[in-house]
Amino acid sequence: MSTSILNAKDIAQWLGCSTHTTFNFRPNIRPIQLDLHIQDFNMTHNASRLIAMTKPVYQIIDRHSSIYPVIIFVSSKNLSQSTAIDILTLANTEQKQNRFLHISINDIQLYIEQIENQILKQTILHGIAFLHEDLNTKDCSLIQQLFTSGAIQICIVSYNMLYTLKIYSYLVIIMDTQYYYSKIHTYDDYSINDILQMISRSNISLKENKTKVILMCLSSKKDFYKKFLYESIPIESHLDHYLHDCFNAEIVTKTIENKQDAIDYLTWTLLYRRMTLNPNYYNLQNISHQYLSDHLSELVENTLYNLEQSKCITIENEVDVSPQNLGMIAAYYYINYRTIELFNKSLTSKIKFHTLLDIISNAAEYEDIPIRRNEENILKQLSTHLPNKLNNDVKFNDPHVKTNLLLQAHLSRIQLSYELQKDTNEILIKAIRLIQACVDVLSSNGWSSSALIAMNLTQMIIQAMWNKDSYLKQIPHFTNEIIQRCINQKIENIYDLIEMQDNQRIELLQLNTLQLSDVAHFCNHYPNIEVSYEIPNKDNIIADSVINVNVTLERLNELSGSIMAPLFPQKRQEEWWLVIEDSKTNTLLSIKRFTIQEKTKIVLDFIAPSTGIYDYILYLMSDCYMGCDHEYKFSITVRNNINMTS
Repeated sequence: MSTSILNAKDIAQWLGCSTHTTFNFRPNIRPIQLDLHIQDFNMTHNASRLIAMTKPVYQIIDRHSSIYPVIIFVSSKNLSQSTAIDILTLANTEQKQNRFLHISINDIQLYIEQIENQILKQTILHGIAFLHEDLNTKDCSLIQQLFTSGAIQICIVSYNMLYTLKIYSYLVIIMDTQYYYSKIHTYDDYSINDILQMISRSNISLKENKTKVILMCLSSKKDFYKKFLYESIPIESHLDHYLHDCFNAEIVTKTIENKQDAIDYLTWTLLYRRMTLNPNYYNLQNISHQYLSDHLSELVENTLYNLEQSKCITIENEVDVSPQNLGMIAAYYYINYRTIELFNKSLTSKIKFHTLLDIISNAAEYEDIPIRRNEENILKQLSTHLPNKLNNDVKFNDPHVKTNLLLQAHLSRIQLSYELQKDTNEILIKAIRLIQACVDVLSSNGWSSSALIAMNLTQMIIQAMWNKDSYLKQIPHFTNEIIQRCINQKIENIYDLIEMQDNQRIELLQLNTLQLSDVAHFCNHYPNIEVSYEIPNKDNIIADSVINVNVTLERLNELSGSIMAPLFPQKRQEEWWLVIEDSKTNTLLSIKRFTIQEKTKIVLDFIAPSTGIYDYILYLMSDCYMGCDHEYKFSITVRNNINMTS
């Protein structure tokens, strides 16, 4: 069930739903009746308005929900903590400091001992908790458990926790409707969807089959919220904002093969339906057939022109469209057309790790990484501890700069706050497919050394290491001290460690039984691949013929399933690249990406050059582990076709 929709009939027809399978209810039709009140404050200064709201919040709780659960939504982490303290202070002035605690002090102490946040420990002792993005998972889970059980009465929730919240209450108070939007360095309004999500938390009926919501806002916003909260909401399309990537994908799949196909495609979208019904929203002057046709044609022309300029597609005869290699890479990896254009312009045949990291950080996918209030100072301080220094004129409120710093911090294994770690996890998940796209762009240009660097970067990202770090750092519980002891004993990689005698290994590592078990588990599943290859008709290769290299890969140890990378936020399966390089020119001749089961056979092929003797290198590259790559050199002799027949 969604919220009440003003244009439900349009949506249903577009989705192909019949009238018998479409249900839409007025906003006031609810299983539990909602009593919604909007309280306005005539103060434009944000901080002053929030101060003015504090006492009314306490009075509302006292009047409407003196013993029932209350959720208060605030805009930031700091405000969630300060509001909890303010409410506790107001309760103390009435000598009712424990009024919001509904279990004994002794019982709550058992839970308080498990909580890490010191401020939270103090407030929860009196029945008031707060949830924000900087709390660890254990604290968040414990708070929601206590609130749901009724042990504590009040939970103050920051805006960023809205869509991960799992608790409900009788009374919801929305304490202001603005948050600090760092991208434009000002306060912005919550979206209507956000407000509705907050209201939906009021879902526990404890008296008269009703729930209550109090929305506090700026006086100038009151009429706006009254209109959208008491009336149904229209659903509009934003496809025109994301049309480039949509068209590119459809051109790659050959759904769109010319400009007329693109126009026809649009006529089947919700965008087209809403243009005719709500033209003002889409900045249309009228809805005549000719005007709409001209508007769609212009939209298609501009979109396809931009795709052509970014070398994603080719326009032939000013009508027909076909995908280019960059467009296919963008569609396959689901990346923005501007990102693939950036890669094409920035990647070179001789690229370094730090340059590649800069290019990845500037991808369009990272434009929406949040910059929180006063976070610039934290990022500036973080930058002083990282190996790759930024320019002096760098802006620390730039999401791309933040992305670069957090990637470096991840590779350096620097401990971050919960908020920054959450941002880092989002960055890392996107980074792998972006780097894989870089590998494809580089290999398409035949730039072998740069492609290998990009492959190494995926290993670094997944294992949270720099390329200069010891491979032993991948092993659980291996500190710098243990690694140094291993190096002193000439144990320089994981295979050296595996080959040691058990008693020698135990003496060297000085770990407890459980830690040794983790080490053994990692080593038993660390890839041990046996590689063999052959070139059919190796002695009869002629110029311009196809050379096949048959590669057989056999795994000599257990297949681990998901990779062992505790610092990477997502489960992944092992993947590998096979690459053939001309060692003299550093040209990439053939590449394939694949997975290895117990035994795998791969065929690589490339076109034989002119007559002569050529030296090649066959690389087997992991995408997730460092130190397990293979390199094999081989030579071929290309003969002249005339010589072969004589």
